[in-house]
Amino acid sequence: MKIPVTLNGTKTILDAHADESLMKVLHKNGCTSVKSGCSSGFCGSCTVLLDDKPAASCKIPAGIVRNCDIVTLDYFVKTEEYSIIMSGFQKAGIKLCGYCTAGKIFSAYQILKSPKMPTRQEITDYVKALSPCCTDLDTLVNGIIYAIQISNRRQTRS
Repeated sequence: MKIPVTLNGTKTILDAHADESLMKVLHKNGCTSVKSGCSSGFCGSCTVLLDDKPAASCKIPAGIVRNCDIVTLDYFVKTEEYSIIMSGFQKAGIKLCGYCTAGKIFSAYQILKSPKMPTRQEITDYVKALSPCCTDLDTLVNGIIYAIQISNRRQTRS
């Protein structure tokens, strides 16, 4: 099956079976940041942005992504938002292990683009299901809060 998508900013055609996981299809297309983890959609290893929202690519059949915009961490690392998130994470002392990085980064991105300042509890509730393998929940929440503060400072300077 030929599936037209925009992958990391480039219009392309994915060649896949309709029921094949998006994660596997992205791997075949050289997206090395999309990792296989729990295969249940919880660990964050396979997270991508699907139409600008975090999604577990292991649970998404390739057949339903026709004409979608897909962004992987391979591409996202080149953005200002990534730089802001990583600055916040570094300030909190987070050292990402690489296993679940995409889940943490894309969850932080989703929170960062929220039109209102979320409470600490709202941030905690949003990220509590992510794999804790390289940082604890409180430190992750701190990193996201720092990223929000950094983003707000950059916006006021503009």
